[in-house]
Order: sequence, then C-alpha cells, then structure tokens
Amino acid sequence: MAALKGFEFAGEYDPSARHDGPVYFVPSDALPIDTGLELGIYTENDLFGGIVPHAFAATKAITHTLVDPDAHAPAGWSHGFGGRVRAAVLMGFTAFALEDARRAGAKLLERGPVRIKPVREAGGRGQFVASAEADLLATLDAMDPSELACSGVVLEENLSEVTTYSVGRVRVADLLASYYGCQRLTPDSSGTAVYGGSDLAVVRGNFEAVLQLNVPEDVRLAVVNACAYDCAAMEFFPGFFASRRNYDVASGFDAAGKLRCGVLEQSWRIGGASGAEIAALEAFRREPNRQFVRASTFEIYGESDPPPRNATIHFRGTDERVGMITKYALIDHDHGR
Repeated sequence: MAALKGFEFAGEYDPSARHDGPVYFVPSDALPIDTGLELGIYTENDLFGGIVPHAFAATKAITHTLVDPDAHAPAGWSHGFGGRVRAAVLMGFTAFALEDARRAGAKLLERGPVRIKPVREAGGRGQFVASAEADLLATLDAMDPSELACSGVVLEENLSEVTTYSVGRVRVADLLASYYGCQRLTPDSSGTAVYGGSDLAVVRGNFEAVLQLNVPEDVRLAVVNACAYDCAAMEFFPGFFASRRNYDVASGFDAAGKLRCGVLEQSWRIGGASGAEIAALEAFRREPNRQFVRASTFEIYGESDPPPRNATIHFRGTDERVGMITKYALIDHDHGR
C-alpha cells in the first residue's frame, strides 16, 4: 500500500514521531470519528479502512434490530438502520442485555436452530448453534454481563449448506476497484473450521461495475444485498466513510428448506481478503488498460508446503495466538482477463 500511495513505509504508528508530509494509516479496526480527527484522518484518502461514529458501528451488532424498540441499547444506537437492511440480511436480533437475548432467542427458536455470535470475534470463531431452549440459555448465561452490555451479541437463524460470498470495494490512491468472491473454510490448529481465504473477481470501478458482469443469480443477489447494506450505512451513520468496504454475505437453506441470502457483517478495516485486494490493485496499476483480474488469499494452519513461487507471502511462521500459520496472495494469470 505504501508503494501504491507513493509513500515510505514507516512501520508501527508512533504518536511522538513527526513526519514531513501526509501520513496514511492502516488500522486494525474501524476508528471512531474523534480518533480519526486526532490523527488527521478526514477522507478515504487518509486510511485503508473506515471511520465510524460509534464503536459498536464497527461490529456485526448493527446488522440486526433489537428484539423490541424498548430493549437495551448503547447511546447512539440506530433503530432505522436495522429496519432499512431487514430485507438484505438474515432473520436475527442484536441484544445488549441477557433478558433481551433470551427473548430474541426464544422467538428465533420457533423457526429453527439459532446461531449465537459474539460481535467482536472474526473468522467464524466463538460461535455456537442452539437447537433447544436449554442450549440457548446455557450459552447466554455463560456470557459476561458487562461485555454483553458494552458490545452486544447477535442471534441469527442458522443456515445449512452455506456459501459465504465476499463483496467489496477498495480505494487506494487513484485506484478504485470492486469485487465479488467466495470464502473458503480451513481447519485451524485445534481442528475448528475457520476462515481459510477468499477467491475474488475484481473489476475497476464501483459496485455498479460488478453488477454489469455476467454473474450467476445467487452472486447478483449477494452483491445487491451488500449494496443495500452499504447505502444504509451511509444514510444512518453520520460521519461514516471507508476506503475499504467488505461485506460477508451468506447463502444457504433455513430450517424449512427455503433458500436464504443475507449480509452477515461488514468489515471497514483491513481483513482476510485484503491481500487479494491489494494484489488486484497492483495489477491494475501495472496494466492501465486492464479492467478485470482474479486474485486469491490463502490462510493455512500448521506445517504446510511452501507457497507457490509467484505468491506474495504476507506471513509464514508461528503466531502467538494461533500457532504456525501461512498467509499469502496470488493473482490468477491464466484466468485473469
């Protein structure tokens, strides 16, 4: 990204350091407006990620409505956003208190199994599926009430035979690209199925450029739902902007066997697909007439064969949290046009 911007890479941010020119930030999370202003972040051109008016707006908590209008919610909660995106997301609720979560779970259990999702976990970690009231209550009762009040929990209909699409838009310097793609799952060091990478089809331009591609109907619906979510965020979260907008969209079957498609969450920060995003932007910079490229990221846990020779390796070693892991990105030169 430093090369794409024509900047020098300065490493970890040091508040005491002084720089002779503009600074470009790559934060690990979307930043609150006040923090952004303190850092001199005013537009999409100042960071890879996003600025949000409230901390909860950076999590999957915003995806769903409360179980009722009088349920507990943090200051600044938008009742309008959840209503606006209802048709673009799965059936579900967000709760910030145990009693609200219990009521939300009971409503959803009438339709089938319920997926319980801590809002700050990523890559599918920390989630639990409850098929009976006893399992639901046991999972909710084990949560820290103070964490629940601060961050919230998402309760959502559970789908089977799920395909998770990635739909996104990235802007770095004078380059703007949008994409759709599919996520892969892989076993982590404990054998749990977690995010294992993404395969993206990337096109120059905004989301509308993706909709102009000849794509299957399920992909088109995923893109349309992601666009609806993105537009609602612009409307209901004053001060929000993001140079990296990624939306996870699930397509699968509910308990009644009906095909469902909805946005699971947003990612307005650097994420698992960002290696492929940057590789695609680099390809567009090298070839100004190129309009389309396929790019992929891979995350492999444990000992593995070395990545392909043409891969861009982002990390290969032992991480203190997850153990041995290899992360890399690839451009598909055989099918990239």
